[in-house]
Amino acid sequence: MLHASLPSLPRASGDRSLAVRSRACALRSRAFTIVELLVVVSIIALLIALLLPAVQRGRDKALISQSVANLKNLAAANEIYGGDWGDRQWTACPDDAGLVNGCDQYKAQIACPPQQFLGWDVNGAMWGYFLGSSGKCAQYGWPEACYNWIVYIPLTFTTGPNPGGGNAFGSFRMPGVKSFHDYVGRRFYDPTFYAPKDIVALSTISKYFTSAAEFTYDGTNYEDSSYCFSPAAMFDTAVFRRNGDALNGQGFTNPNTMKAGYRSPPVSRCRYPDLKTRMIEHNWLQNTPDSFINTNFAGGRTPWFFNHGYNSAPACMFFDGHVELVSCQKSMQADNRVAPTNGSVWSRNTPFGANGYYGAQSYDFLVRTSFHILTTDGIEGRDVLGDEG
Repeated sequence: MLHASLPSLPRASGDRSLAVRSRACALRSRAFTIVELLVVVSIIALLIALLLPAVQRGRDKALISQSVANLKNLAAANEIYGGDWGDRQWTACPDDAGLVNGCDQYKAQIACPPQQFLGWDVNGAMWGYFLGSSGKCAQYGWPEACYNWIVYIPLTFTTGPNPGGGNAFGSFRMPGVKSFHDYVGRRFYDPTFYAPKDIVALSTISKYFTSAAEFTYDGTNYEDSSYCFSPAAMFDTAVFRRNGDALNGQGFTNPNTMKAGYRSPPVSRCRYPDLKTRMIEHNWLQNTPDSFINTNFAGGRTPWFFNHGYNSAPACMFFDGHVELVSCQKSMQADNRVAPTNGSVWSRNTPFGANGYYGAQSYDFLVRTSFHILTTDGIEGRDVLGDEG
């Protein structure tokens, strides 16, 4: 008689169930205690604390490297400009501006100066700092007036109870204008003109970087370049002639009193190309204080300048094209080394007085330098010294 046999359950099935339960019990018996978890969390926190400064230093070095790269690109632009214009430095001021006393007389007696163009916007409108349509500029119908002369001359010197005032400005702050930006990226707001650490400026104008226009303006937000030329180098060398020189016993002569005062020296006049700065970071961007805003200025938007802190070390491009970070300490040490026999690496005898370029608004009492801005002997002088002094 045939019949079907029921298969018996394999013993392995029961064995597997027992094995799973055994592992679960083992895992429960090996769970972390609160103390062990606290130890793990403490180790992770310690590792983060150790690694975070290294990450921040790495990021800081990357930002410095970008600023150095910007200055190297600007060095190349200066070389090309000099090649096109017979060894000239970039300048916005006519060489013969010293023949008369100011803009109005220049337009009336000599010529209509080349206008300070910034560029065309997306609508085809030309933007610039124009000098008005009087005198020999009448035929062009330019808007504005001679109050814009302040952005044509290299640096405006002011006097009064607060030396430097709010008017110590000049074309040295404006490498982004069309006559120079055509040698860079052909835009006023090209990223090459802005250091990645210059967050005060970048917070308002970085949005312009994506614009294809030569110049962009939303009616409110405007910032000049992070980098500036050396205004002392842009004047005739007699303007900042050192103490004791027969041409200038005071270390400074008002360029308005000199027929050749505004004559821009050629690059070949630089006697110490590896020691004379050509362009630098204007604001205090390296080794900064906690606050980026200088509360010594009214308005709440002005950042600290490069010479406002003893620990400040702006990235500097020299006339030989090399770039390095030059600390205010280094410049002050150079100043002390030349003082016994040659006076100073920068002039204390300008209308800014002994405090120099906005020195009264400094962050600390240790710093006192206006290297690059007020260099003694101008383009023929030095802002730092070599090992030999």
